[in-house]
Amino acid sequence: MAATGNSTLLQFNTGILPKDACVVIARTEWNAHIVDKLEKGCRKVLEQQNISQVHMLTVPGAFEIPFIIKSYWDAHKYKDDRPLAFIALGCVLRGDTPHFDYVCKGVTDGIVNLNLTMPVPTVFGILTVDNQQQADERIGGKHGHKGEEAAITALKMIGLVHSFQLFKK
Repeated sequence: MAATGNSTLLQFNTGILPKDACVVIARTEWNAHIVDKLEKGCRKVLEQQNISQVHMLTVPGAFEIPFIIKSYWDAHKYKDDRPLAFIALGCVLRGDTPHFDYVCKGVTDGIVNLNLTMPVPTVFGILTVDNQQQADERIGGKHGHKGEEAAITALKMIGLVHSFQLFKK
């Protein structure tokens, strides 16, 4: 079981972040009472790190997240304010049908595909949980705050990718 104590993720050292880094958060409307808290934690970390260019994309459900991220990238990849990272936020709660499995697999495969085909990272901030208690444990409970962790991950990935470009010069 993942816990915040068995990782160095929260030890924050991104190296040199590009000036005016842009981060795009793609979030769902579904399970908004949970996703709102993920977003709040995510934004808190980005603000603490002086990331002022944060754009929000809202889609109905988790299944639509990969599509909207790819569409946004295609529309902005040649612009000065192109994103340096995407953060996908959502919550899929298990129900009584296999729908949960299909949605979880679809969004996971979609985000993996984005990470393999786009030159900027997409961070997986989707909770895939059996019940409300498990969600609560991941939005500030005993398993940490997955929204904050997603923002830290995005910033670390921006710093890492940026370091490749620094060494190239």
